[in-house]
Amino acid sequence: MPDKETTSFMRSLCMGQIEQDVLFPFPALTAEETETLHGITGAIEDLLGPRAEEFGQWDVSGEMPTDFIEELGQFGLFGLIIPEAYGGMGLGNMAYSRTLQEVGRHDASVAVTIGAHSSIGMRGLLLFGSEEQKQRYMPALASGEQIAAFCLTESGAGSDAAAIKTTAVKENDHWVLNGNKLWITNGGIADFFTVFARTTPDEEGHGKMTAFIVTGDMEGVSIGPHEDKMGIRSSSTTTVMFDEVKVPHENVLGEPGKGFKVAMQILNSGRTGLGGGSVGAMKHLIAMATRQANERKTFGVPISSYGLVKEKVGQMVVDCYTSEAVVTMVGGLIDGGYKEYAVEAAISKVYATECLWRAADESLQIAGGNGFMREYPYERIVRDCRINRIFEGTNEILRLFIALTAMNDVSSQLKELSSSMKDVFSDPIKGFGVLSDYGRKRATLRTGLGGAAKLENLHEAIQPQAEKFALDTRKLARASDRILRKHGKNIIGKQFATKRLAEIMIDLFVLASTLSRVQASIEMNGVEAASKEIDILRVFSREARVRIKRNFRRIDKNFDELLKALADDAFEAERFRWDTL
Repeated sequence: MPDKETTSFMRSLCMGQIEQDVLFPFPALTAEETETLHGITGAIEDLLGPRAEEFGQWDVSGEMPTDFIEELGQFGLFGLIIPEAYGGMGLGNMAYSRTLQEVGRHDASVAVTIGAHSSIGMRGLLLFGSEEQKQRYMPALASGEQIAAFCLTESGAGSDAAAIKTTAVKENDHWVLNGNKLWITNGGIADFFTVFARTTPDEEGHGKMTAFIVTGDMEGVSIGPHEDKMGIRSSSTTTVMFDEVKVPHENVLGEPGKGFKVAMQILNSGRTGLGGGSVGAMKHLIAMATRQANERKTFGVPISSYGLVKEKVGQMVVDCYTSEAVVTMVGGLIDGGYKEYAVEAAISKVYATECLWRAADESLQIAGGNGFMREYPYERIVRDCRINRIFEGTNEILRLFIALTAMNDVSSQLKELSSSMKDVFSDPIKGFGVLSDYGRKRATLRTGLGGAAKLENLHEAIQPQAEKFALDTRKLARASDRILRKHGKNIIGKQFATKRLAEIMIDLFVLASTLSRVQASIEMNGVEAASKEIDILRVFSREARVRIKRNFRRIDKNFDELLKALADDAFEAERFRWDTL
């Protein structure tokens, strides 16, 4: 069995190792969780189902009524992940993600309001809070009496979280907090803020980050006006300002100076909520698009009979199924006690949000002119889902994170090899052992021999896809090794190569998660009943292989330098140079 403290499926995959026990069997909810979820989903339908017109009205006005937010609290939707001992429901990550699916079917602004509270706003308290802090704040957070917000982003410090300028200076038994936070979801309705500030500056003015619990009643906390946004308009987004705010020492979240770790752990752990909301929105879009295609007729027949419409809907189904497989898998890893899931969580966010964007765009296209009219929900959904590729880590930054994390592991292996050369002279037996182990790994990657890089005991109906996965795994490990040997420490600046490696990793993790999901369905329902799911796997596997082959090929043969030169020329001119007039 894999070590849950140290094993990451994707990081192992980049070393040519398939940790099958991490992803198989496919994670499933317990009977108790399933029963609880049935009750929750029914309550959500009763609460949100009749409000479709109101959601549109709130989008226009850019505001969610206070009494509705109070209703969300009364329904327990702010206490989803808070343990029962503090008045919450105590849902695990899979059940929480599934709940956000149901909310996401109805309205993105509502899903973001709930998700910002639970996924990031108060999750630091759940993960790092002391028992005294939990007893003090969690009951009010569970009931919705207090709503939480996550205060990290600043002007000039979005993806570059380490560049924050907000400061906290220790004075006796408290800290003095000064700074401004930008684009804070729930900022205008929150009473509980998880705030990140720079502390203990060094001689050059740089300091480490520390996380603090700040409440709205502290003197010096102020809120800016409601932001006028493109989408998720009725959710609250504001600036939050801190002017000489005295924060008691007991409000430090985690350890002083460890705030960056706190922030990253919160974001990694909370990504199943965003993924769940994306899957729920996709399911809603598929329902709308199929009804629209069946009802709308041209030349006397429903447009659902046309091949190009079938292509759109079929792809939406594939995207939704595979996204749900990935999001569920990551939730299962977290619930199962795995600690190294940051890469997998980042993949789930990138993949699910981009699948949702395609589904929203294609659904609007199927609706034609109606889709462009505000009378219908399509254009609002397109606007709402655009933010998903930006917040909680832009998809570009996350792609770099995905690949560079793998590169770091390969680099460690190469350093181990380098250091072993000294051992050859000081201790030939020890040095030969290290070299032999590395040589065996590389021989396995080159030849495909050995049992470390294949999936075993899968049903014959999905064996072809499993074999293609194993083949591409070996190619991934070779490519990781080759890229790092070529670029060395300069890999940080090679974003084209890094992105291609990330794209390959994303496709392989989605394929592995989908294989696990389909295998579970075959085992439970039989191969005939799972035939459509097998078809989904076949379609995705073929599409992924085309992308993977292209990305492997373009690692070495590409037009990267030409593109960069054209971009540099445009930056210099700050315009498009070639006008016909």
